[in-house]
Amino acid sequence: MIRWLYERRLLSGLSILPAQICFMITGEDVEEAPGKLVEVSRWCVEVSDAVVNACKGEAGKDTLGGIRGVTFHISTRGREDELSCIGRFREVAHFARLTLHHGSTAETEGEGIDVHVAVGKSGREEITECIRKMAKDGLSPGEVTEHAIEERLTFRYTPDLVIKTGGSHLTDFLIWQSVYSELFFSDVNWALFRKTDFLRALRDYQSRVRRFGR
Repeated sequence: MIRWLYERRLLSGLSILPAQICFMITGEDVEEAPGKLVEVSRWCVEVSDAVVNACKGEAGKDTLGGIRGVTFHISTRGREDELSCIGRFREVAHFARLTLHHGSTAETEGEGIDVHVAVGKSGREEITECIRKMAKDGLSPGEVTEHAIEERLTFRYTPDLVIKTGGSHLTDFLIWQSVYSELFFSDVNWALFRKTDFLRALRDYQSRVRRFGR
């Protein structure tokens, strides 16, 4: 009961939400708490809807459209670890638009906010693939621009907030896209990550003044 009241208090204080959120977890996290990714995805939908609806018609409040996309990057130790993760997240497609990225493939199903699950992907692989695409397209050195790179990225969006559970070690996922993202490190392990912890991360994001590298 006390936790529920605290969650309501945290939720009522939110008015500015990140449009894009990225969670960085591991294959071991998925094994330990296989249903957590689906649960967190539901939180994103529920919190976004609640805040957007609460802010409608209130002067001085702007949610910027709420949470529009969520990405879960699952770092793995090898192909066997990757394969054990696949198939655990299909339930997300019941309430969101799920895109599962694995290797060079991407499968999409469902409707709603965009939820991307990237299994075993790395930022170095993505940048390397961009270079291959530019070489294949015959770009000269002078034609290699930020725009040329960005239009060849697998993930063509920039996360406003990156959440890392269980410590402060980041992976190399979204190297290009997350350079100006706000980072939130939670000491709570993924399996024990609660809605309260998620709301605290959103509150922390709201309190920051984003500088975008300036």
